[in-house]
Amino acid sequence: MGSDCLFCRIVAGEIPATVVRETDTTLAFRDIGPKAPVHVLVIPKEHYADIATLAEGDRALTADVLATAAAVAEDEGLLGDGFRLMFNTGPYGGQEVFHVHAHLLGGAPLGPMLARDLA
Repeated sequence: MGSDCLFCRIVAGEIPATVVRETDTTLAFRDIGPKAPVHVLVIPKEHYADIATLAEGDRALTADVLATAAAVAEDEGLLGDGFRLMFNTGPYGGQEVFHVHAHLLGGAPLGPMLARDLA
């Protein structure tokens, strides 16, 4: 991807991040605006715009992202009480950075899935 992708620039080391886990194919780092006591972003190092594109394009890499998220959840002590793993996709899904990323959230009760009733 071009130099305009924030997460590609983090992968390249051009922008600093607090990395909590790195594999050959994935990177996990703390969110700079955490929404929970633990808020880690898990990304593939290779650029894919969203989870649908990743899942269709590379199933093994999709599995790597999920495995990294599970390992981070364990490292952060979240397995006992639980956690939320969330992919925002597209404008209606609230995606702000168009490089697929999972939000791993936990460390406290997270409340309802949505903040408001959409019905």
